[in-house]
Amino acid sequence: MSEFGKINGLSGTSTAELLKQKNKIDGAGGEAFADHLKSALNEVNDLQEISEKAIGDMATGQVKDLHQAALAIGKAETSMKLMLEIRNKALNAYKELGRTQL
Repeated sequence: MSEFGKINGLSGTSTAELLKQKNKIDGAGGEAFADHLKSALNEVNDLQEISEKAIGDMATGQVKDLHQAALAIGKAETSMKLMLEIRNKALNAYKELGRTQL
């Protein structure tokens, strides 16, 4: 690229490069979102399972570190609340789209 195409030593992005980036994003947008959502749900599920095991260990007296068990339960509770808020926001957005007049 010539010196005229540079600003403060940085070269500009060509239109062809921007179109390639856009196509790459457009092609995997929905699938990437779905994969990210699935991994987030799996993570919440894993935290819930760890929490249930910690609660079971506390009930049977097998817990070695009460602080770690309490942290596991707190993480699971927080992640579940976050997931529910995200679900509520998504449902509200979906309902709003349904009310939109074309």
